[in-house]
Amino acid sequence: MVRALGSLALIVALATETAWGAEAPFNAATFQKLLSDGKPVAVDFHADWCPICRAQEPLLRSITAEPEFHGLTILVANFDTETALRKSLNVSQQSTLVVFRHGKEVARSTGDTTEAGLTKLLRTALQ
Repeated sequence: MVRALGSLALIVALATETAWGAEAPFNAATFQKLLSDGKPVAVDFHADWCPICRAQEPLLRSITAEPEFHGLTILVANFDTETALRKSLNVSQQSTLVVFRHGKEVARSTGDTTEAGLTKLLRTALQ
C-alpha cells in the first residue's frame, strides 16, 4: 500500500510539473512561486468575449507546444475578474501578455495576433 501511494504521489507531481510547462489558470500563489524561483512565466490577460484573445489562444498553444518553450508557463488571468492583478501590473486592456524572466518583467504586448510576434515576445522569457 505504501509503495502504491508513493507511486501515486510521483504521478501527481509529474502531472503538475508538466502542466506548469504550458498553460494554467492564473493563481496568485503559483505566480509568486514561479517569480521567486526565477522561472520563465507569462501572464495572459484573457477575456472570453474578446475576439483578439480568441485569435491569440490557438497561436499561444501552438507556440508553447514547441520544445523550445517547454520551460515556459503561461498563466491565463481573467481580465474581468483579476482587477487587483491588472492594477498591480498596470494592464488596461485585454489581450495583453506580460512576460517575466528571473522574477522581473522583461516584455509585454497587447493585441498581437501574429505567430512571429508572439513567438518573439515569449522568447524574451527564455533568454
